[in-house]
Amino acid sequence: MVAALPWLEAPLREALSARREHHALLVHGPRGAGQFELALVLAKGWLCEGVASQRPCNRCASCLLAISRNHPDLLVLLPEVLGLQLGWGIEEEDGSGASNRKPSKEIRVAAVRAAVEFALTTSARGRAKVIVLFPAESMNAIAANALLKTLEEPGGLTRFILASANPEALPATVRSRCRPLHLPVPPADEACRWLAGEGVQEPERLLAATGGQPLEALAWSAERVDAGTLERLPAEVLRGDASAVAQWPVPRVIEILQKLCHDAMRVQVGAPPRYFPDLPPMPGARSDALHEWARSLTRAAHDADHPWHAGLIIDALVLQGSTACQGLPAHERSRRTHSIHSPP
Repeated sequence: MVAALPWLEAPLREALSARREHHALLVHGPRGAGQFELALVLAKGWLCEGVASQRPCNRCASCLLAISRNHPDLLVLLPEVLGLQLGWGIEEEDGSGASNRKPSKEIRVAAVRAAVEFALTTSARGRAKVIVLFPAESMNAIAANALLKTLEEPGGLTRFILASANPEALPATVRSRCRPLHLPVPPADEACRWLAGEGVQEPERLLAATGGQPLEALAWSAERVDAGTLERLPAEVLRGDASAVAQWPVPRVIEILQKLCHDAMRVQVGAPPRYFPDLPPMPGARSDALHEWARSLTRAAHDADHPWHAGLIIDALVLQGSTACQGLPAHERSRRTHSIHSPP
C-alpha cells in the first residue's frame, strides 16, 4: 500500500528505524494523508519474518497472513461503522458477529478491553504483537482510560499504533505515552500525479477542494464528485440551484457546502479562498448571514445520517447559501431558509 502512496515512504523509513525506541506510535496528520495505510504497512513490517528485512517483504507467511487480515498477532480496532465500510469483520463480544443494535461510530470500551486481553497473551508466531487503533480519537473517555495502563507498560513485545487526524482530541494521558509521527500533506504535484494515475480527471481541482488531501480527493472521485461541477458550484449556489449536486451523497454535499461557506467568509473579509481558488468577490455577502448558514450546515452535518428527504434538505441548504452570499434582507433570509430549521 505504501508503494502506491509515495509520500509515505519517508515516514515509513523513519518509523521502522525507530522500532526499538518506543512501543507506541501516534501517527497523525490531516485526514486523507494516509494514516491508516501507513499504520497497516508499519504493523506488517514489525511482524515480517523475512530475513534481514527492513520493511514488509510481502512474501513471508507473516506478511501473507497480515494481507489476508488473518494474522493472529495483529489486532485492528475500528469503529464498527468504519469497519463495515472498509470490509473488516466486526465481532460481537460473544464472538457471534451478529447484533441487532446500530453499528457504533466509536471504538467501544468493550473492544479496548478485548485489546488489553490480546496484549497480555503470548505471541502466536514468536515475534511482536501489534494493535492498530484508527481513528484513535474515536475512543471515548472510558475506552481511552481502559487503555492507559497497557499503553504505558505493555507486556512482552506488544506494540501500539494509534492513527489519527485529530490528535488534540485524544486525552493528554494517551498522547504522552506515544511517540508522535507526523504525516504532512504531500506536495501538490506529487499528489496530482498519483491521482492522475488512479484515473482521477482534473485532479488539481479535486485536490484543492479537499484541502490537499489526496485520499479524500480519490474518495470524492469514487462518489462521482467531478472537477467540472466543483468549478461551477459557487455560481450555482449563488443562483440557488442544487441540481448539479443532487446525485452526490448528502454527507458529501454538506461537507462541500461547508468548505464553500468557509471560503465565502474568507473572501468577505478580504482573505484568499482555500478550497475554491476561483471564487469571485461577493460584495453583497453579509457576515451574519454567512454565520447563520455555517450553523445550519453544522447542524445538518451532525444529522446527516438521519433519513431526511435528501433533495429537500440539499435544496434548503443551497437556498440558504444563496441568500447569505447575495446579502438579502433578514426578513427575506428568514422566509427562504425556514425549511432548514424544520427539516421535512
